[in-house]
Amino acid sequence: MMTFAGRFGALVPLLRGTTQFIKCAVLSGAKELLPATGKTRPWGLRLTIQSNVNVPPGGIRLAHTDIKIPDFTDYRRPEVTDPNKSSQDSSDARRAFSYLFTGATTVVGVYAAKTVVSQFVSSMSASADVLALSKIEIKLNEIPEGKNMTFKWRGKPLFVRHRTEKEIAAEEAVNLAELRDPQHDKDRVLNPSWVIVLGVCTHLGCVPIANAGDFGGYYCPCHGSHYDASGRIRKGPAPLNLEVPYYEFPDDDTVVVG
Repeated sequence: MMTFAGRFGALVPLLRGTTQFIKCAVLSGAKELLPATGKTRPWGLRLTIQSNVNVPPGGIRLAHTDIKIPDFTDYRRPEVTDPNKSSQDSSDARRAFSYLFTGATTVVGVYAAKTVVSQFVSSMSASADVLALSKIEIKLNEIPEGKNMTFKWRGKPLFVRHRTEKEIAAEEAVNLAELRDPQHDKDRVLNPSWVIVLGVCTHLGCVPIANAGDFGGYYCPCHGSHYDASGRIRKGPAPLNLEVPYYEFPDDDTVVVG
């Protein structure tokens, strides 16, 4: 349609008003395709050429040469600005420059990302005063045998129990099949004479009472949970044993928790 409008745009107004009449004629000896009805039309066939394109008489020029191509000379490298010189002669040098620039940019970007991530992680770490409170040093020679002392560690009560030989033997002889949270006594202590656990009941977080209960260990007065001298749950609603924090013995008379 666009080609027709471009070529015959000036003749469209004339073609709209042109009508050609073709008279009906029957050749002699031709076989009739339709039965004769005895009626004939007083007019002939009319052929009309119409176009829906409203084109001015001047026409429209559609050519690819009318499109202006942008000039990218200012953005091209000097090696490829000469149209009479093959760009393949300098392709290796240009490719090497591109690789070098990409590699340098990647190294700088990775180093910058590392710096940003390191600063972000260090900003989230605990401060010096918090780290100082995260550990506690306890003098064991101040706790008599058979007694339990409570300390505050990270905002929670910490139980340090100096067990007797009788308590050690009794806890090591407990049948694991009878325990709700099976755990051997040797797996809960580094030194059999010392039991170090958090004084927080595993049921609802109450603070148990030391040297109390049916098993001589700890008793939670809130809901009646009984723990033995190793901090293992033996009776009551608590589902788990008392938590054992990380600790170490720098010497025989000192323990560092945390």
